[in-house]
Amino acid sequence: MSYQVLARKWRPKSFETLVGQDHVVRALTNALEQNRLHHAYLFTGTRGVGKTTVARILAKSLNCEKGITAKPCGVCDACTEIDRGRFVDLIEVDAASNTQVDAMRDLLDNAQYAPTSGRFKVYIIDEVHMLSKSAFNAMLKTLEEPPAHVKFILATTDPQKVPVTVLSRCLQFNLRQMSGTSIIEHLQNILGQENIPFEPTALHLIARAAAGSMRDALSLTDQAIAYGGQTVNESEVRAMLGAIDQSYLYQLINALLAKDGASLIAQAKSMEERSLSFEVALNDLAQLLHQIAVAQTVPDSIADDLPERNQLLDLAQRISPETLQLYYQIALLGRRDISLAPDEFAGFTMSLLRMLAFTPSESEAKRPLTKNSTSNAITANPSVANINVANISTPVIETKPAMASQPIVQAQIVEATEQQTSPSSEKSYSQQVTAPTIQEVAEPALVSSSEDTTEQGFETANPIQFNGNWRGLLDQLKLGLARNLALNSALLSYDENTMRFAVQDKDKGLLSPMYQDKLSAALQQHFGRKIRLEFSVEGSVNTPAKEVAHEKAVAQAGAESAIEEDGFVQALINEFGATIIQNSIKPV
Repeated sequence: MSYQVLARKWRPKSFETLVGQDHVVRALTNALEQNRLHHAYLFTGTRGVGKTTVARILAKSLNCEKGITAKPCGVCDACTEIDRGRFVDLIEVDAASNTQVDAMRDLLDNAQYAPTSGRFKVYIIDEVHMLSKSAFNAMLKTLEEPPAHVKFILATTDPQKVPVTVLSRCLQFNLRQMSGTSIIEHLQNILGQENIPFEPTALHLIARAAAGSMRDALSLTDQAIAYGGQTVNESEVRAMLGAIDQSYLYQLINALLAKDGASLIAQAKSMEERSLSFEVALNDLAQLLHQIAVAQTVPDSIADDLPERNQLLDLAQRISPETLQLYYQIALLGRRDISLAPDEFAGFTMSLLRMLAFTPSESEAKRPLTKNSTSNAITANPSVANINVANISTPVIETKPAMASQPIVQAQIVEATEQQTSPSSEKSYSQQVTAPTIQEVAEPALVSSSEDTTEQGFETANPIQFNGNWRGLLDQLKLGLARNLALNSALLSYDENTMRFAVQDKDKGLLSPMYQDKLSAALQQHFGRKIRLEFSVEGSVNTPAKEVAHEKAVAQAGAESAIEEDGFVQALINEFGATIIQNSIKPV
């Protein structure tokens, strides 16, 4: 007996053996069991996901000699003949080669006759979007009101090209692309039953190359078996697929984290010598960054047998989420703009240098500032150069509740007598000055009255005062992923060590430890000391996000009112019957 390829030999013959399309199987099973049958079905999806397979299983379910069932017996004459492609009442038409109206008319003329041996005459029209406009028009009437013994099953990879008049007459099911996990599990099952040795990594490579198509995966597996001599090994699959070892991607990311520009350029030159596509390299780099982001957020989702698992988890620990998102965005933009570069090498290296230039310096962010660096920071900022630092005393906030929506809280200036007696105690905290903002300051020194300062030799600090304006403070903080939490939090009260916030019940999902830690770190970086955060959940609070939304709504209402009251616009409406398109009005 001649050899039968895996894609045909292991084609599912029942809904139970169909892989990866549970949503379609459930709907069809319920319809068959309840005898709620439609006269026309449309299956859409990319190549190799099972459109024709589902259509044939449905035809068996409709014509099985046991009766209409979701579990055809597979042994009766109707089932066996459908499996062999010889059932006289199953008519399969390739619309790509029968596009003209005459072929459709001949098909529909035969539809009026009763089935020869089956319960229903089933028409499977593959790639239906290839039919001509006149052919579609010819089938509309029959498709809408076919004879009771006729069922239409249409399949297409491009439903956008199917006229809406046809779509509206069909029950439409979108078959999904197969996940890599589903493909690997199915291949493991098939190779196990075929008694063919395999390596898990090889199946990962095949699943990746199949890009969601089970048929492509089976065809590649057939090719791998032939190439490897009845085995499926990683090295042979890589050679067969022409897959390039992607270790260079990890080397690029390690060089970025080490801020090693020379290594980046050297790696790019090595890639050029190997004739690698730099556009593909940027695409692969973006995919790797996505995998690292997933490993950061849900490390358990990384498969244990994934070859790069340890490297992914290591990079997920070493790279910050903000830096990761920055690299990802630059990789996408670099891939989009590489055709505009002088050449691919220049476009690729420029993307790497852009990542290097914008990588935040962790050491500088954590380096403690000195008095000299304080004066340098002030001098470098013209907006605060005119502040007389020596005249600023250490403020202490009244420890009474202050709603974020209330006016600016008054601060008292007092002597730090307790801090003089305990030099090792925590330094006086910083607040935002009502004068122009100082972005970077030194850790404040202990301060007393002017007489005590002279006697004890203490120097005056340059603190950042906080006046209770939480929304104003947000513009000065480096929040990153914590910005959403900060915008949806209302400041209830604060003192020198603690800030108390409230969020609405609908936003309590933002209260993850990661976001709270990042918000706390941003406040610590701004004020120069640790700030403890306390959150509560309340029904309704006035958050910065609410204020911004309200201001936008007021501005939009004002803009719409101004347009409606404009004399020229009124003249157009009255004289020419013009109408105002509301969503085109934007406040200036």
